[in-house]
Amino acid sequence: MIYYHFADLIYKQAEKYSSRTAIRYRDDQTGKWLNISWNGFAEKVRLTSQAMVEFGLKPQERIGIYAQNMPECYHCDFGGFGIRAISVPMYATSSPAQIEYIIRDADINLLFVGEQLQYNNAFKVQQETDNLLKQIVIFDPAVIRNPADHTSVYFDQFIRMGDNNYADSEVKIRRNEALADDIATIMYTSGTTGGPKGVILKHTCFLEAMRIHDIRLPMVNDNDLSVCFLPFTHIFEKAWSCYCFHKGVVVAVNRDPKIIQQTLPEINPTVMCNVPRFWEKVYLGVQEKINSSSGTMQKLFKNAIETGRKYNIDHIRIGLKPSLKLSALFHFYDKTVFHLLRKKIGIGRGRLFPVAGAPLADHITEFLLSVNIPVRYGYGLSETTATVCFFSETNYEIGSIGKIMPDVEVKISPENNEILVKGKTILTAYHNKPDDTAKSFTEDGFFRTGDAGRLEGDTLFFLERIKDLFKTSNGKYIAPQAIELCLSGNKYIEQCAVIADEHKFVSVLIVPSFPALEAYAVKNNIPFQNREALIAHDKIIRLYQSNIEECQKDFASYEKIKRFTLLVTPFSMETGELTDTLKLRRNVIAKNYASQISAMYE
Repeated sequence: MIYYHFADLIYKQAEKYSSRTAIRYRDDQTGKWLNISWNGFAEKVRLTSQAMVEFGLKPQERIGIYAQNMPECYHCDFGGFGIRAISVPMYATSSPAQIEYIIRDADINLLFVGEQLQYNNAFKVQQETDNLLKQIVIFDPAVIRNPADHTSVYFDQFIRMGDNNYADSEVKIRRNEALADDIATIMYTSGTTGGPKGVILKHTCFLEAMRIHDIRLPMVNDNDLSVCFLPFTHIFEKAWSCYCFHKGVVVAVNRDPKIIQQTLPEINPTVMCNVPRFWEKVYLGVQEKINSSSGTMQKLFKNAIETGRKYNIDHIRIGLKPSLKLSALFHFYDKTVFHLLRKKIGIGRGRLFPVAGAPLADHITEFLLSVNIPVRYGYGLSETTATVCFFSETNYEIGSIGKIMPDVEVKISPENNEILVKGKTILTAYHNKPDDTAKSFTEDGFFRTGDAGRLEGDTLFFLERIKDLFKTSNGKYIAPQAIELCLSGNKYIEQCAVIADEHKFVSVLIVPSFPALEAYAVKNNIPFQNREALIAHDKIIRLYQSNIEECQKDFASYEKIKRFTLLVTPFSMETGELTDTLKLRRNVIAKNYASQISAMYE
């Protein structure tokens, strides 16, 4: 297998695939899906590279990409790689203050923006930073520019600026000079416990990621179709998209995450990376369907799921041959009940669904595998170019986070069980943060992940996020993620945040899943005028008490939730309570809900 530098990858694939489709995207006006061929992709990358040269971008200078998922993100990413520039993605949901921090820290002069919100924020920052940001380029032609803006241009205008002989020659020179040791990207972390840090990843990191994934994923090929659903700013999606282009997989770009339920049936992907929250909602939806069915149908569903569990988990997973009777029954359900379920979700042709980014509850993993949805649960970080480990096709352990990737070294710190990682996919440093870089590596060069785990052979188990560990006033250590995970599959709970640090017992803030809760109230004749009245009703309080007890029955007494508070308003990125990757910012939540927390300990 040839591993092309990303400066050359798209051109080489265009030579191979020519007019075959590389990217699909939905037309905003018609709602139809349009195709970009490999030749068309390569041409846009070439023009973007030339425009960047014409702008004056030098090798290893930074470009910013502040947009939702759009084909232009790929054009700019690979256009930048083609002239040895460094790509700096920013979440489309980032505030002006957040992008200003990144623009200053990474010294960005050229910023590409997606829609109106991103343009407005970027223009505001441009006015307030003494023109550090020299040029804004707008992807969406429907964006209305500020009347005072005399410098911003639209993407189609920008790429025409470099269509000249000088820029063409300079791009070819830089492509020839591109080095594996060049910095490819700076990925800024969400900053759950502090300010964001710029993770420096070289092209060597991505080239190695391509190589080791080829070893573990030989089934992925150029007949596959993937949906780009997670933000391209997320290392999981970024690395996965790059892997898709490396393999010749068609990538369908989902621009609006809110319409993914519409997108999937339209595209019907064979592969797709995703986070656990997506699959948790699938699980809850199926459970709701089962519970609302007749007794006969409930029995059928449960028998189908149990059959799938016996076939896929008790036999295929560990290499045992199922009996003829079990095989026949499983294949019957697979072509009827499971097929209808997968078709309803929009993954009827699904072959491989990597899932990572947060813990996935074991019972949800078992359910997905039982109904023959081929999830491959794993673990990784921005600092490790995504994947450290994931489920192999067989002989994986449910409860683990998978088998270690080839040529990635993992060991467990004897001091605090921290997962330590070493290999060619590991970051070089944190941008402009030498002290943080030094603290993040052991003397023998292993990266400190900040996560605790245990290693059994080549299988890794996640225990807890070390920085998230709470210590109660009684001296007991609590792992809040484990408690939150046990609540995640409950249909009446949309979000939750465990409270325990320096308190005498565990409590939790819960945002109900209001559609399910309101349906429960109607069914049980519980009157309510609004959501505030609903969550204050005695019968609703008792419902949550019993559900919490059921979820935590296997916990030690000091880990159990003693009190809870129901909230009407969800945790959000706008309030700073969630990161752009939807992780909890516990310090912000503790501050915003100080009075509610205090009341639980009175």
